[in-house]
Amino acid sequence: MSFDKQSKDCPLVMGILNVTPDSFSDGGRYIDPVLAMARVEEMVAAGADIIDIGGESTRPGAPAVSAADELERVIPLVGQICERFDVMLSVDTSKPAVMRSAIEAGAGMINDVFALREPGAVEAVAGSSAQVCLMHMQGEPRTMQENPVYSNVVAEVGDFLLARAEACLAAGIGRDRIFLDPGFGFGKTLAHNLELMAGLDKLLELGFPLSVGVSRKSMFGALLGRAVDERLAGSVAMAAIAAWSGASIIRAHDIAETKDAVCVAAALRGARKQIRNKT
Repeated sequence: MSFDKQSKDCPLVMGILNVTPDSFSDGGRYIDPVLAMARVEEMVAAGADIIDIGGESTRPGAPAVSAADELERVIPLVGQICERFDVMLSVDTSKPAVMRSAIEAGAGMINDVFALREPGAVEAVAGSSAQVCLMHMQGEPRTMQENPVYSNVVAEVGDFLLARAEACLAAGIGRDRIFLDPGFGFGKTLAHNLELMAGLDKLLELGFPLSVGVSRKSMFGALLGRAVDERLAGSVAMAAIAAWSGASIIRAHDIAETKDAVCVAAALRGARKQIRNKT
């Protein structure tokens, strides 16, 4: 299925499927392929437009995973989902070998927290027709939250994302294949995350559609004092703000609630635009 199906009225909702033993929210829950497929069925039924499969946790302190282990976790599942469901597939990986195998198995997007900076990653995507989501991260997953520092987080994230987008364009990846992700929670404090969300309009000026992932993140623990399984309201509120600000993809665990919230916010954004066009 093509990513061209994006509605002008509502951002796409990307359902998160972690097939890992150690992800921060649902680690271990879907590592069994039978349970993973059941979860995909639930998310598709709830309205997910994209399923994003991750075989390596990127939470702070998580251990690295070999390419062989990641391939074993992800690739058979990609094939099964493509056979059974009419849904867009994204694979969350930074390894070129996994990218190539995922695309061959039917994935339509590579979602990379390293923004295709690993050797061979740009080439792996450029040699295909797949979309790519380039994410900003200060540092690397194991240590990114130890002491993140910015002088101007919106400007610095924007400069990084533009540079990575330009590297992709130079390698032959079409502009219409590129999405940008500010990387909420990846080497950012609560203050940085809030400033980034408030500055999404500035990032949209880069000229690429934005993907936003804030679902159940630690920012809501810091802001609201909520445990991971108590962050639905905060996650949905922030997703709606991202949609109101113009994000094109919203990454989420709670599909139905997020879908409703972002469609309401996007409808209001459209109504505001109409009012401004009349004046």
